[in-house]
Amino acid sequence: MTAQERVERAASALKVFPLPSAVLFPHTVIPLHIFEPRYRALVKDALAGDRVMALAQLEPGWEGEYGGRPPMQPMMCAGIIIWDEQVEEGRYNILLQGVSRVRLASELTGDKLYREVAAQVLPDLPYQGPEEEQLRQAVFELAGRVPPSFAENLLPVAARAMGGTLADVVASAIIPEAERRQELLAELDVKRRLEAVMEDIGELIGRLQPVRPSGPLN
Repeated sequence: MTAQERVERAASALKVFPLPSAVLFPHTVIPLHIFEPRYRALVKDALAGDRVMALAQLEPGWEGEYGGRPPMQPMMCAGIIIWDEQVEEGRYNILLQGVSRVRLASELTGDKLYREVAAQVLPDLPYQGPEEEQLRQAVFELAGRVPPSFAENLLPVAARAMGGTLADVVASAIIPEAERRQELLAELDVKRRLEAVMEDIGELIGRLQPVRPSGPLN
């Protein structure tokens, strides 16, 4: 069974971890430290089953209700736990690999500590257009203005990725702000998503000076 099929099978009762500080994109990986009892229970159940869970953002104004069930933003990213370790006091360290955008359809009720939803799975449609190459060229230009270690990680991924995946992996690498990441996660039109990420790279390039080589010049 593919990762996409596992997410689709889980979508009728999808385990959700609302995490205001983080937004996961498909085809990227995020490390998480799980310490709240309700989300330790979520991870324990996920590991005992299909290993599928989703990350979600909360709607604005959640701060006073975080201990309860404040409204979640409808667009989420479902992924698969690809690595885990249990540490002291039943906490977990995990790596969650994004698989697909999903849209909240309804929240399920039950006796579990954590939240589950019925969700619509929204895989990207195939796309080919000039925006792909334009974004790659922008990534290459950015690579000349960032530390080599960052460029070496980003360039091979950008060279291989296509369509919506290209926009997602680049956005994941260069955009730290959760609000902006959520905006891009919610953009289902691949062409517009590619264009939006190009705009973000352009702004970043404008703030950075080219990295000069160290040592004597010949």
